[in-house]
Amino acid sequence: MTKATFHSSVISLLIAAVFALGFIACGGSTDVVDSGTYNGKVKKVEAEKTEIYVTLDDGKTLELYFTEETSLTQNGQDVEFSTLEKDQKVEVTVEKVGKRLDPISVKIME
Repeated sequence: MTKATFHSSVISLLIAAVFALGFIACGGSTDVVDSGTYNGKVKKVEAEKTEIYVTLDDGKTLELYFTEETSLTQNGQDVEFSTLEKDQKVEVTVEKVGKRLDPISVKIME
């Protein structure tokens, strides 16, 4: 292997590592499901993005960006996004739009 080929290989590996770390830092692998209502637990809350990751009872992970239309409730009352916490049980109703999931409603179950 020549010096130039070696340097090219090292650079390629470094670029791949940076992309992999970025992918992991953004929550890792997520799934897209059909439109419907699902039960799970909040895996992660990203308040600055009004985004949550929900692990469903079947092990799939959903990435949900709240919109102006997303309703968030607890005990039948509207609540603020700041109410969401890791490990809370939730019921989410989503609409599949292409490869994206739009959260219609999120109900905190506890």
